[in-house]
Amino acid sequence: MSPLKQKIAAIPEGAGALFFIQIFATLGFAVLYSTLVLYSTKKLGFSVKDATAIMGVFGAFNYGLHLFGGYLGGRFISNRNLFVGGMVLQVLGCACISGGTSAQLYWGLALFLTGSGLNVTCLNLMLTQRFKPEDDRRESAFLWNYAGMNLGFFIGFTVAGVYQLKQDYESLFIFATVGNFMAIVLAGWNWKRISDLNTPLLQAGPNEFKWRLLAGLLILVGLVPLVQVMLHHAEISGYLVLAISVAIAVILSYLTFVHKDLRERRNMAAYLILALGSLVFWTLYQMAPSGLQLFADKNVDRIVWGYEIAPQWIQNINTFVIMFGGPLMAMLFDHLRKKGWNIDIPRQFSASLIIIGLGFLVLPVGISFAAADGMVAFKWIFICFIFQSIAELLISPIGYAMIGRLAPTQYQGVMMGTWMLVTGTGSIFASYFSALIPEAKEGMAASTNPTYHHIFSMLGWGSVAVGVVLILLIPVLRRLITNGPAKE
Repeated sequence: MSPLKQKIAAIPEGAGALFFIQIFATLGFAVLYSTLVLYSTKKLGFSVKDATAIMGVFGAFNYGLHLFGGYLGGRFISNRNLFVGGMVLQVLGCACISGGTSAQLYWGLALFLTGSGLNVTCLNLMLTQRFKPEDDRRESAFLWNYAGMNLGFFIGFTVAGVYQLKQDYESLFIFATVGNFMAIVLAGWNWKRISDLNTPLLQAGPNEFKWRLLAGLLILVGLVPLVQVMLHHAEISGYLVLAISVAIAVILSYLTFVHKDLRERRNMAAYLILALGSLVFWTLYQMAPSGLQLFADKNVDRIVWGYEIAPQWIQNINTFVIMFGGPLMAMLFDHLRKKGWNIDIPRQFSASLIIIGLGFLVLPVGISFAAADGMVAFKWIFICFIFQSIAELLISPIGYAMIGRLAPTQYQGVMMGTWMLVTGTGSIFASYFSALIPEAKEGMAASTNPTYHHIFSMLGWGSVAVGVVLILLIPVLRRLITNGPAKE
C-alpha cells in the first residue's frame, strides 16, 4: 500500500465527510459575517453605532449559543440531528434576509443565529469523538477541518465581494441559502458515518430518548423569537452576554476547584487561564467584520493594479493563508516535534497574542504614511491580515483540539461551548471599540484616521502585553497540562 493510501486509510470514519460538510456549512455565515455591517449601513440606512451593535450581538449570539449547543448536543438531541436542524434554520434565515427589509433582517438573523449558534459545536464534537484522548492525530484533523471551514469562508467572501460591488444583496443571500442547503444534503449522504460515538444520550432508553428529543426540538424552535427580540435590543443584549460570560467563568472555576481527579483539575485550571488570554485575541479578531471593515471601506485605497478590491475580498487574505497554512503548519509541527522541538499549547497561545498584536500595530504606521486625503495604502491592511492569519492558526484550531485533551468527559460539551463563548464575548468588546468610530461618509478619511490610530494602537499593545504575560506563565501551564496518572 502506498504512503498516501496508508494515510487515507488511517483517517477515522466520518472525519473526511465532516471536512466537506464544514465547507458548505460555512458559506452562509461567511456571507453574513463579511456583509452585515455594510448591508445594514448602505442598504437599510442603519447608523454605524446601530450596525456595529448588531454585528457585535451577531457574533456574540453565534458563538455564545455554542455553549448551549454543547449542552443540548448529545444530551437532548444527538449532535448529528442538532447539526442538521440548525442548518435548516440557517437556510430559512438566509432566505428571509434576502427579502431586503429591516423586519426580514431581524427575523432572518434570529433564524440563522439560532441554527449556527447551536450546530457548530456539534460538528466539532462529532469530529473530536473520532479520536481517543491520547491520539496525536486530533490536532492535525482539526487543522485540516479548519482549512475546510476557511475554504467555505474563501468562497463566501469572494461571492459576497462580487455582489457587494454590484449592490445586489438579494442574489447574495440566495447564494448563501443554496450553499447551506448543500451541507444538509452532504450530511444526509453520510448519515451513518457521522453518527455520535460517545455521548450521554446513547445511554438513554427508547422512551427517555423520545422525551429528550421533544424537549430539544421545543428549545430549538423557542429560541428563535427570543433571539429576534434580543436583536432589537442589541445594546442590552450585549450586556447580557457579558454577564453570562462572567457567570460561566465563575461556575467553571468552581467546578474546577471541587473536581476530585487531580490530573483533570489541573487540566481544567490550565484551560481557564488560556481561555482568559484568548479573550484578548478574539476581541482583536472580531474587529475584522466591524471596525476593520469600516476602515477598509472608507480609509483604505482599495484600487490595486487598476482594479477595485471589494471590502469582503480583503478578508480573503485571511482565508487564503488559513487554507494553505493550516495543512502546512500541521506538517511543519509534526516535523519539528520529531526533531525534538517543544511546540506546545502555552507557547502557541502566547505567540499568537503577540503576532496579532503586531498586526494591529502595523495599521497606525500605515495611517502615519497616509496620503494627503487620508487614504491609507492597501499594503498596510494586507500585512495586518497576514499577521492575523498566522496568529489564528496558532490559537483557534489548537484551541478546539485542546478541549479533547483537557476537558473531562462529563464537561467536554460545556467546555467546547465555553471556548466559543469567549469568541462571542470578544465580539461584544469589538463592537464597543468599533462604535467609537465616527459615521462613515465619503471624504472623511483624514478626520477619522486619528480615531483609528488610537483604537488600533491600544488593541495592539494590549495584546502584546498579554502575550508576554502568557510567556512568563509557560512553566506554570506546562505543569498543569499533564496526561499523567490521577493522584490526590
